[in-house]
Amino acid sequence: MKVGIIGTGNMGSIIVEAFIEGKAISPSDFYITNRTIKKAENLQQKFPSLHVCKKSIDVIQKSELIFICIKPRDIYPLIKQNDSALTRDKCLVSITSPISANQLETLVPCSVIRAIPSITNRALSGVSLLTYGANCDEFWKRKIKELFSYISIPMEIEQNITRVASDIVSCGPAFFSYITQRFIDGAVTKTEINQSTATVLAGEMLVGLGELLKKGFYTLPTLQEKVCVKGGITGEGIKVLESELGDVFEKVFAATHEKFREDLEEINKQFD
Repeated sequence: MKVGIIGTGNMGSIIVEAFIEGKAISPSDFYITNRTIKKAENLQQKFPSLHVCKKSIDVIQKSELIFICIKPRDIYPLIKQNDSALTRDKCLVSITSPISANQLETLVPCSVIRAIPSITNRALSGVSLLTYGANCDEFWKRKIKELFSYISIPMEIEQNITRVASDIVSCGPAFFSYITQRFIDGAVTKTEINQSTATVLAGEMLVGLGELLKKGFYTLPTLQEKVCVKGGITGEGIKVLESELGDVFEKVFAATHEKFREDLEEINKQFD
């Protein structure tokens, strides 16, 4: 199966690298392009048998499965420019949350899927979020789930939880990276540990925490219970977190949803 990638920025490149290294798709089956073609050529240097195309229409014509990995506001004009090539036998996959699969179906006769990946998929782990268009062929539903199974745990979601699910799966790594960096900085500021040592210790702690949860040894609440001894040091730290964090995460989700609402308004103007 020939797979096209339009847009080889951060997420487009991650999808290509993960599918290749996860043995889901052979490099020679990829046809890729980017507005700045040098970015596509950089991927080709890593995987020489990749095909780099100068134009998006070439990618679409040569591929059966096409991933669109560009900014939301650029998707509508891209599809309108190339809609004649998106024939009924193909499948179009968008990785952006503000545009629904059903909206895309109003523009093209082919099957449509929205697949929201995570940077964790680069390590062949984490979750990918799938939403199928109302008219999506069953073949493509099975195929996309199979492909994402090589690099993640694919999970089908409904439209109404798209933003919050994406916040957790896709934005979550950045949020918790920021928190971890502040955790490390606090240790370095208040003690004699150096940045390098604190970073290694925190990184290995996160890996170990992930393994505990993945293997089902503990849930998040029971893990806290196991570590927190009554009257102990961990408990004192938890008290500070309870006091200082307040409703910070409620504010985080409020902010992401407000930005999402703004994006939806801009996108809906295009589709209306």
